[in-house]
Amino acid sequence: MAVEQTAERTGTREEPIVTVRNLQTAFFTDKEVIRAVDGVNFEIVPGETVGIVGESGSGKSVTARSIMGLVDSPGRILEGSSVRFHHTDTVREFADRFPGRTVDLAAVAEGRDPEALFAHDAVGATPSAFGYDDASEASVADFVAAGYGEALGIDPEDCVFITEGTVDDPLDGFVEITRLSGDPQRAMRGGRIAMVFQDPLTSLNPVYTVGNQIEEALELHRDLSGREATREAIDLLEAVGIPDARRRVNEYPHQFSGGMRQRAVIAMALACDPEVLICDEPTTALDVTIQAQILELLADLQTDRDLGIMFITHDMGVIADVSDRVNVMYAGEVVESAAVEPLFAQPRHPYTRGLLESIPGRQEGGRLQTIEGTVPTPNEPATYCRFAPRCPERFEPCDEVHPVSVPVNDEDGDHTAACLLYPEDEPREAAVSLHEARDDSVRERGGERR
Repeated sequence: MAVEQTAERTGTREEPIVTVRNLQTAFFTDKEVIRAVDGVNFEIVPGETVGIVGESGSGKSVTARSIMGLVDSPGRILEGSSVRFHHTDTVREFADRFPGRTVDLAAVAEGRDPEALFAHDAVGATPSAFGYDDASEASVADFVAAGYGEALGIDPEDCVFITEGTVDDPLDGFVEITRLSGDPQRAMRGGRIAMVFQDPLTSLNPVYTVGNQIEEALELHRDLSGREATREAIDLLEAVGIPDARRRVNEYPHQFSGGMRQRAVIAMALACDPEVLICDEPTTALDVTIQAQILELLADLQTDRDLGIMFITHDMGVIADVSDRVNVMYAGEVVESAAVEPLFAQPRHPYTRGLLESIPGRQEGGRLQTIEGTVPTPNEPATYCRFAPRCPERFEPCDEVHPVSVPVNDEDGDHTAACLLYPEDEPREAAVSLHEARDDSVRERGGERR
């Protein structure tokens, strides 16, 4: 397949290809449980870039690794988490390749009332955990994807779910990434979702040529070998702007510059024509000129391939350049989410404002603004605002009530913030009560905040 060829896509730009709901990833040590990702929700749409921004320790990279299935012991994704991959061609292929792990949800849902499932002893969730305001909005698919299959007689190994058609003739559905293991996980990782890591030097094996490493991915996922794989590797290197690719394909990583190594890593990620590309701070180790080239390259590749991109960084300037939508993370939680323009024009969460005010050149004269303190280690259920100790707008309820994500006002439901100051259209006391009621309802069903 030619590098420039764009694979057939099944969704429109309004339909997400990846839906993350209530993602929770914890690390179980001898002394404590670190809740590195604690109830994260967002979507990735084909052809658009979702930015994930925050200080080091906010949970950005663990979120990416959770989606990729790269969380190693003592870490694990907790029950109630859901990461759905909505792509009809993938559902059809996986249903054909892994029939023993495929479920017809219409058959499971027959005669069942989704609302009643919230009261089941095996279900520790509320409608808000699925991103809904009311129980009537939930479907059987929500419970299955979130790992509550015991209430429905679903095998924990099942991971392909048909929502239209049948197991033998699937028309639509999704793959639940948190339930993947073995061959289905290997087929998803790299083949459908690829990742570009922060340090290109550690992403490449120093004892193999760059061409060998790209060809290995082509053989595993596209069954290409020999001269055909070499030609495709050369095409990929040319597509990412490597000069003299026919010669460079036989060189080792140490013979490439830092910028060229990052381009080679991007070529490896694109080798299997994925639908989604996760970039974990891919420009951090590069100088400004090379950084701009890499960002331009990613934008061009996205346009050519209609890629959905998740871009992780701590650099707000980069986020402004590359993102269509931004999720601001702090201590394992998304504290603000909005389209890029309104977020930069009118940041609502005090943490987001602090990040923007710390950008050099944004403030006229005087000392550079900073956020005092450091990101805390989320080692206990959040029963208060984790940003409160550093927040300049802190008031007494911040120490007692955990804020949940709510629309900042009635006019812009697409702009949310997890802060007791919102909704701003409500009196402060009423706003605090809203957060308290929603958070209490979650803990009442799940034993602790999900």
